[in-house]
Amino acid sequence: MSTVLDVRDLTVRFDLPRPSMFAARPQLEAVRAVSFTLEEGRALGLVGESGSGKTTTAMAAIRLTEAAGGQVLFDGDDLLKLSAEQMRLRRRDVGLIFQDPYSSLNPRARVVDIVREPLDLMDIGTMDERMGRVRELFTLVGLREDQLSLFPHQFSGGQRQRISIARALTTNPKLLVCDEPVSALDVAIQAQILNLLARLKQELGLSYLFISHDLGVVRHVCDDVAVMYLGQIVEQAPVATLFDAPRHPYTQALLAAAPSLKRRKSQGYTRAMQIKGDPPSPINPPKGCAFAARCPKSRQICTEQRPTLQKSDNSRVACFFPA
Repeated sequence: MSTVLDVRDLTVRFDLPRPSMFAARPQLEAVRAVSFTLEEGRALGLVGESGSGKTTTAMAAIRLTEAAGGQVLFDGDDLLKLSAEQMRLRRRDVGLIFQDPYSSLNPRARVVDIVREPLDLMDIGTMDERMGRVRELFTLVGLREDQLSLFPHQFSGGQRQRISIARALTTNPKLLVCDEPVSALDVAIQAQILNLLARLKQELGLSYLFISHDLGVVRHVCDDVAVMYLGQIVEQAPVATLFDAPRHPYTQALLAAAPSLKRRKSQGYTRAMQIKGDPPSPINPPKGCAFAARCPKSRQICTEQRPTLQKSDNSRVACFFPA
């Protein structure tokens, strides 16, 4: 199976305001040397609590956020080294589904123009071919052709997200980046959209980089999961492995706290981890493990050295004392 996306030591920093005129400008290191691979036809979920860096990682990987270092190999090309024109041509291979279907669609444009817009911007095909592609996609995502001339406000939230999915598929991409695609929808509608995404992945052979804080959603859609904490991946494994036998204490705590997961006695997250305090500041991250101050298994080495992802069977975990 070929690799679609190979991210190596991706780092993202944001400049912060100077505390005084002559002081050095502080930086917030939002993503700290993150590495992962996404194989063709698979879905990788990036999970973690708010502020863990999962959305920033995904946006930097497709160059919608500037990276401070690392490599992002997409079909062998390093996206971070491409010129603006080369990257513009590459964008037809990457689709993006935003979190909020109410704000991601132009309220003054008809949906036929919204879905056709990527083809217009990239000058792909004739007008008749573009319209044919739009009609095809509307049928594919479960909308009707007679709705093409309507405006976004005339659709429900679930229908708007279907329009967003159709727009993301317009240029026939290889990779879809899904940024919390169902978090703004009702629970019943969430299931419909997730089933649609699962079906499209199977039928079109798509690869997903799926960002979510809802572990139940990730379990339904994704093949692999990468758990992030303070801008780093602390554990990565196939879905079945991670949910049945989580190894990192933070992963165990996340699973124990997830109300959407059905718990069984055989699973390692039935007993809630006792986590106290807040995550450390990304402006001044700790020397050792970022989770050490909140971890019940923490030892002296955890505060002195930063653990790296170590492969064990078919998973990787960054912990000195994994389960």
